[in-house]
Amino acid sequence: MSKISMIHHINIQISDRERTREWYERVLGAQFLDRGPKLNQRQLQFRIGTGEIHTSDTPEVIEVPRVHFAIEVEDWDKMLSHLDSVGVDYSRTAGGSFGPRTADDDSQQGRREDTGEHYTYINDPDGNLIELVYHPLGLQSSEGAEVGLVTDADNVRWTQQSGFVEDAYQVEPVKSS
Repeated sequence: MSKISMIHHINIQISDRERTREWYERVLGAQFLDRGPKLNQRQLQFRIGTGEIHTSDTPEVIEVPRVHFAIEVEDWDKMLSHLDSVGVDYSRTAGGSFGPRTADDDSQQGRREDTGEHYTYINDPDGNLIELVYHPLGLQSSEGAEVGLVTDADNVRWTQQSGFVEDAYQVEPVKSS
């Protein structure tokens, strides 16, 4: 069997494309991936870090308690400050869906004992649960060597067929009768 190398994307249910796009760009700094009119009509696609979020339009989002995805943030205090500035509530217990708090009495964020990981939960406009995490100790290889995250100014992206998006926007000539 081939070894899995990474998670490519997650898919979430949404009920309002404009609201979703605005929220993910404003709150999480997501980058809209323009895949051309046909693919864009089928779903929204965003890049967050090195992963992608794809969407499925639905008239009624089905909320499932505890189902969530988690994203790593680069600067914990800056992220919490940003959430405060854009009016997004956050909670260490995902609105109570993960049970009572432990000895840590901060209702907005928690820390895990083994890694020092900071965590909190937010909801997008459709109620999709998102865990924000920050690992102050960083990553390490199985041999204990420090490993950095894969990032660059424009972030990594999957290679597309050359000219695919540009061709998709070309106006087809009107056929004469």
